Amino acid sequence: MSRRPKTPWMWVPTLYFAEGIPYFVVNNISVVMFKEMGVANGPLALFTSLLYLPWVIKPLWSPFVDVLKTKRWWVLAMQALMTLCFAALALSLPRTVSPDGGISIFSLTLVIFYITALLSATHDIAADGYYMLALDNHRQAQYVGIRSTFYRVASVFGQGVLVMLAGNLERHGSDVPGAWRTTLLLCAAIFLTLSVWHAAWMPRPSSDAPRDRSARSIWRDLGESFVTFFRKPGILFAIVFMLLYRLPEAFSLKLLTPLMLDGAEKGGLAMTTGQIGLVYGTIGVIALTLGGILGGLAAGSWGLRRSIVPMSLSLALPCGVYLYMALVQPHDITLIGGLVALDQFGYGFGFTAYMLYMMYFAQGEYKTSHYALCTAFMTLSMMLPGLVAGYLQESMGYVGFFTMVMVCCLATVAVALAARKRIDPEYGKK
Repeated sequence: MSRRPKTPWMWVPTLYFAEGIPYFVVNNISVVMFKEMGVANGPLALFTSLLYLPWVIKPLWSPFVDVLKTKRWWVLAMQALMTLCFAALALSLPRTVSPDGGISIFSLTLVIFYITALLSATHDIAADGYYMLALDNHRQAQYVGIRSTFYRVASVFGQGVLVMLAGNLERHGSDVPGAWRTTLLLCAAIFLTLSVWHAAWMPRPSSDAPRDRSARSIWRDLGESFVTFFRKPGILFAIVFMLLYRLPEAFSLKLLTPLMLDGAEKGGLAMTTGQIGLVYGTIGVIALTLGGILGGLAAGSWGLRRSIVPMSLSLALPCGVYLYMALVQPHDITLIGGLVALDQFGYGFGFTAYMLYMMYFAQGEYKTSHYALCTAFMTLSMMLPGLVAGYLQESMGYVGFFTMVMVCCLATVAVALAARKRIDPEYGKK
């Protein structure tokens, strides 16, 4: 009796939920958790921005994931190891909050976060490769919306539900380390369940097999993709564009949680952890998603050349809501939620042009490799400003810092205006 084929509904949603969770735990939850544990804004932004590094350099080892073992093996192995990492993170947390805002907790806990980031970046490579091997072209197109939706569900769960859970535990008597310990153990349990589920339901496509290639040929192809990328016409401007388009967001991202958590005497909003999970991790992510959907529709109608400047304004100008909050320090959670939603909607709308520009620039013989290098620069654009953002905020205060962020909006609009002249007028239109 033959077994029924395994429907993609049984593994596509859960695979992309599993892809999203560790990314948001590493890059978002770490900021909230360390801030609550007393870490000063300077080292907080520096060390958590360095967590982006595995996503910056993952093109260096992606060819080896492509030829060693199977993509299914890599997916299951990374999920099993991340289960252990989440448990290890929970057990590594200190018993007490740092009283002086020092970096005492940036020891074993931070090292495990870096290991989790490396595993998560590798999981991304394997999961995306497996998706393309396990589904034919028609089904890839059919399920692309499902994978995107469940990645966003992971975003709401990681930045919203988990943060609200920790805040709820704190509100009901748990200390800060204990609340996060419970939350991270829940992540470990979820990933253990996902690992077992995927071992049972992810099919074994015949095309997912180790490829017979030597290390020399891998390095040769990798080198060729790098050389051809950096020889593309307009490469210097493209790098400048990819590094500067999101400059306001890159400076502000790691300081939004500190702004919301710090007390009024420090210029903050004195919000609770649960309120941050609701406002930024839930309402904000939903607004971000809606903005991205509308941005896609607009770009399809207008084309990239016509849309890039208005989208740059949409991405940059709403950052002013954080300057307003730093100046006024509102306490109305509805007002704060509305302001965050406005910013995130604008960012989602404006980010569409950034993604389209990278696709446009990556066109050519090595499209896949060149797009991967573009996404590396995309991540680098967030990492580099974040390294110094916390120290700038400590020296300038929240009002001065977010005033500087608004000045950075000029860079976003300037590179968009310059890029507009270089884009095919028909690119991106229906």
